[in-house]
Amino acid sequence: MGRIHRLPVSVVNRIAAGEVVERPASVVKELLENALDASPSRIDVALEQGGVALVRVVDDGVGIDADDLPLAVTAHATSKLRVAEDLERIDTLGFRGEALASIGEVARLVVRSRPRDAGTTPAGASITVNGGRIGDVVPDAGAPGTTVEVHQLFGNVPARRAFLRTPQTEWSHASEAFVRTALAHPGVAFTLSHNGRRVHDLPATTSWRRRISDCFGNDLGDRLLDVEADDGEIGLGGLMGHPQDDVAAGRLQHLFVAGRPFRDRAILHAVQEGYRGLLLGGRHPVIFLRFDMPPEMVDVNVHPAKMEVRFRDPQRLYRLVLAALRERL
Repeated sequence: MGRIHRLPVSVVNRIAAGEVVERPASVVKELLENALDASPSRIDVALEQGGVALVRVVDDGVGIDADDLPLAVTAHATSKLRVAEDLERIDTLGFRGEALASIGEVARLVVRSRPRDAGTTPAGASITVNGGRIGDVVPDAGAPGTTVEVHQLFGNVPARRAFLRTPQTEWSHASEAFVRTALAHPGVAFTLSHNGRRVHDLPATTSWRRRISDCFGNDLGDRLLDVEADDGEIGLGGLMGHPQDDVAAGRLQHLFVAGRPFRDRAILHAVQEGYRGLLLGGRHPVIFLRFDMPPEMVDVNVHPAKMEVRFRDPQRLYRLVLAALRERL
């Protein structure tokens, strides 16, 4: 008898979930991206015990039809893509049809939704997924929009749960994920609560400086310098700190493209080079940068977590960032 066996679907799904869901912060990020794709004006986030016991995300967006709820929690189902070529021009955030299905494999997931255009008719519905088992769709006359609740993350995967840190550490990571997303979308109002206490209340604004100030305080926001650059195809805009406002760690360095926060060592190296000679050793400048470019110039499908992106011409971005910062300094 052969020693190689085909894995059961349940095991495949559990492994795939590990690529998307690492900790409560991953859940917060994925649910916020899905909520933003629903064109909301407001998103409310609540966590309990660092997000291990509960993550709840409520949006007032377009909502999900009752008939679509089973597909919404099924792997490889999405309203954003139809053919492979669509990946080249994707402009939504939670587009892979993976987030809810992955979360439902490792937690108890409840999705309640009512289409925004349902009027006064109680046309809402809900569905529950528990450890990958999808329940029936049942009526649920809630407010227009969608509520997603994730209970007891990794409750059915003790080995994964054992690797989570303390609730306070998980809360720190989850709140950082919230702030990164809120920074990318100042036109949407956000709130964040933890164990019943309101931590962030961010009104919608047209000013990125205002959103940064609401997240990190007016003392920082008021001192930032505007920075802009454009090479004809790539646009760069943002805010940068004075050299004397440097920090010991890189937590006040934020990069965004197409409404997504991302990490990129080369760009952060360009930032550091722009401040060369102005900072003490081991210190980092405060920087908030947004890039605008055609979709075909950036690949956001490098990794399931979507924090890494690949640019068609990274050296071009490097030069643009370096020149823009040096001009302001």
